[in-house]
Amino acid sequence: MNRLCRWYAVLAVTLSLSACATPGVEPERRPLSDPATLATERTLGGVPLSEAGWPKADWWRTLGDPQLDRLIDLAVAGNPSLAVARARLDRAKAGVIFAESQLRPEAIGTLDMTYQRFSDSGSFQGGTAGEWQWQNRLALDLAWDLDLWGRNRAALRAAVGQVRASEVDVFAARLALTTGVARVYVELNRLHDQADVARALVKHRAAVLALTRKRFDAGIDSQVESTQAQAALPSARAELTAVEESIALMRNLVAALTGRGPDETLDLERPKIAAGETLVLPANLPADLMGRRPDLVAHRWRVEAAAQKIEVARAQFYPNVNLIGFVGLSSFGLTNFISRGAAIAGVGPAVRLPLFDGGQLRADLAGTRADYDLAVEQYNQTLLDAVREVADQVTSLRALAARRADQSRALEGFRKAYDLALLRYREGLGNYLQVLDAEVQLLRESRIAADLKSREIDLSIGLVRALGGGFE
Repeated sequence: MNRLCRWYAVLAVTLSLSACATPGVEPERRPLSDPATLATERTLGGVPLSEAGWPKADWWRTLGDPQLDRLIDLAVAGNPSLAVARARLDRAKAGVIFAESQLRPEAIGTLDMTYQRFSDSGSFQGGTAGEWQWQNRLALDLAWDLDLWGRNRAALRAAVGQVRASEVDVFAARLALTTGVARVYVELNRLHDQADVARALVKHRAAVLALTRKRFDAGIDSQVESTQAQAALPSARAELTAVEESIALMRNLVAALTGRGPDETLDLERPKIAAGETLVLPANLPADLMGRRPDLVAHRWRVEAAAQKIEVARAQFYPNVNLIGFVGLSSFGLTNFISRGAAIAGVGPAVRLPLFDGGQLRADLAGTRADYDLAVEQYNQTLLDAVREVADQVTSLRALAARRADQSRALEGFRKAYDLALLRYREGLGNYLQVLDAEVQLLRESRIAADLKSREIDLSIGLVRALGGGFE
């Protein structure tokens, strides 16, 4: 009983000395941005709102192309980027297991058997001095960190926060991958449309060349017009070849995104993507982005983990009290090793108290506070970026709708102008330069029409990603 009282006395003295190293006054922490302060009513005003405006987890199926569905399924199953995210999640889970282990008692079994010569003038005198002898110890060593200041519990909460962030990172990687595949697929579709324009150009120039030759033979055109028409046809074929090269390169990129070799996409059919859906935004923007954007949710968990790491660093200033014990056998020589007389046992507290560390603990605490501020500002910046991305997509979709209407009328006008110029040239009322000029204008507008069609779908995919891609 007296021995137990002495232990308590030592512990009381130790706790009283803990004031020698203190963490100081906790400074005010940086606040998380409130999405309610980010005004969006005027920018997003006029767009229909709906509770069903959030994307679905399989949002790409609304594009109506089974081939795209299959490619995204392959990418989710085989792209290394998702495997990397899952490996990071597994590592974070291992951190939780380690943190949990620090809350439980530890038991280690040891067997030490050393054959050694004892010094003539050492601490071992008598029968062991100057002799070779076995020194043996078989014991079960026990230790339990009492965690009086909650350091291990805070470390566990920090590890759990990292796991939650890593879980969300897996979805974020999946969203980046699916939108990436879809956008490359849309670009492939655009290139096929551009190839259609290039083929039409080859066909038109071949027809004009045949007409020019007839006019030259009839003495209506000179050698100049004939030479120009002959040079224009291979130029058009070269443009078509360049577009076909881009299509082949895009197929290779699709194969890489799906985790396959380039042979897998050699027989890829032409995309059949449906037109983008009518623009509808979810209600309660931007507040609900906090729970719908995976990057925002992940940053929020990292802020929580950083806050818990501050508590871990603060707890380092206070005494670390462990309850230790052992039970087993110990002897000199092998004769009496396994005997009642060789039994050993012990129990007691082990206290670690930081007194003078040269400022290391304060530096560590300051570092964890800086990490917390960094995590908060990364969250705040991500929130700003998320709201801006939604606004950007909506602004561009609005402008694109008006632009496509005007461009459609322009394309129809240039098509009529080209047909008229070709008719006048065929009838001998116009010249070849008029045909070339009308053709250049028609070609430019046809390419713009193909680009605008693909841009509308691409912006719709961008809006899906800006709204979180179906994450909840």
